Amino acid sequence: MSLPYITYFSLKEKYTYLNGLGNLHQSEAFPGSIPLVNNHPQHPPFGLRTEKISGTALTAQPRSNNLWTYLYRARPSYDHETFEPYKHHLETANPSPPKHLTPNSYVWPTFEIEKGDWTVQHLLGGTGSATEKVGMAVWLFHLDRDMPPQTAFSSQDGEALIVPQVGALDIQTEFGNLLVRQNEVAVIPRGVKYRVTLPEGRHARGYVLELYQGHFRLPDLGIIGSTGLASARDFEIPTAYFEGELVSQGDDQVAVPNNGPGKWTIISRLGTKLWAATQGATPFSVAGWQGTLYPYKYDVKRFNYIGNLNFDHADPSVFVILTAPAFGKQPGTAVVDFAAVGPRWNPPEKTLWIPWYHRNTASEFVFPIISEQDSTSPLNTGGKFGPWGAWLNSNMVAHGSNDGEYAEWQAKDTSKPEKLQDGGITAGIFETENALLLTDWAFKSAQKNFKDQISAAFEE
Repeated sequence: MSLPYITYFSLKEKYTYLNGLGNLHQSEAFPGSIPLVNNHPQHPPFGLRTEKISGTALTAQPRSNNLWTYLYRARPSYDHETFEPYKHHLETANPSPPKHLTPNSYVWPTFEIEKGDWTVQHLLGGTGSATEKVGMAVWLFHLDRDMPPQTAFSSQDGEALIVPQVGALDIQTEFGNLLVRQNEVAVIPRGVKYRVTLPEGRHARGYVLELYQGHFRLPDLGIIGSTGLASARDFEIPTAYFEGELVSQGDDQVAVPNNGPGKWTIISRLGTKLWAATQGATPFSVAGWQGTLYPYKYDVKRFNYIGNLNFDHADPSVFVILTAPAFGKQPGTAVVDFAAVGPRWNPPEKTLWIPWYHRNTASEFVFPIISEQDSTSPLNTGGKFGPWGAWLNSNMVAHGSNDGEYAEWQAKDTSKPEKLQDGGITAGIFETENALLLTDWAFKSAQKNFKDQISAAFEE
């Protein structure tokens, strides 16, 4: 039986996952890879070594906010050569700092950016500082090839929220594999190594929100209760995958990695710049892991919308999937929220079904996620960012409907519920408490004072 609240992906799943965001998870590529009771035994199983990733302060409180994971791997990440600047003559590896800010709205009808592998990302804008762990940044990618063999990437700047607009990403992480397709999103914690390839060779494009400050989590539900919005059980976490095999050595079995021919290249982002180092061992030699810090993915269509049943228009906070709280500020304040406005029933009577005119203390970066899975659909065949690239309403920039849009929605019969946003496009939103500054190329390529936002994104 077909269910209306999951995505039936054209590219079928090929990996298995754990379920439940916020839980302590563990996974073994070989049974017995994780030691019992003692996290750091003198002699770990299968000749492995213990490595810990601490994603928060060691004494972070409450306990539920303390994020860490133990990896049991053949060779430690410690074994690498000196990091050197990587292609710093290129904008994608050494971008100009975000600095442009005006009291205008912006729109990018599309993004004409260089294509490449996962390391060819374009910094659109940001707020705060990666080195001070404050704020966030927005990057764009348009992939037309796999990462080179024996190459991995990590960001030491922040936690990455990856949102494909079109296409799919096959992501091999130290924790296991994620297949991330359009209408899914993925989160990779700071410092975790991974490599990205293109399933079936098809191009992919989309957005990356790099969170410098804290971690993404599910928003508290408060008076909503236990059910609604994004459910923890719908988030999928990779299972351990060891690039190698168990080999008998005398009376023991030893986990031996398949390091491949020659050395591996590790490309890391730090201070928005790329750095590269080589190492002899594959970074994907983790036979088991256990902890509270891990990559994960989520099917956006599983979001359980909540809204006004009788009248009026709800705040967009009811569309938030993940939030990154701004600790130390007024409760409820977020560094950034990730929201998605997709297919949902809308019943309010005698109510204008499009948002009110709005001036928001937060900045809103809005972009299309193509939920339509038919590869022959015009939404999937354009070959470039579309039907629009993105728009940005910065702090207190007035936005809403133009006169034609307003009149069209005033004429609508609201006596019967209708399903909105059911045309194959979901509007993704990065909403940050701070002003989003733009890089040189992003500022120059944007159209200013954009007035057709409702027509661009709000579909019946």
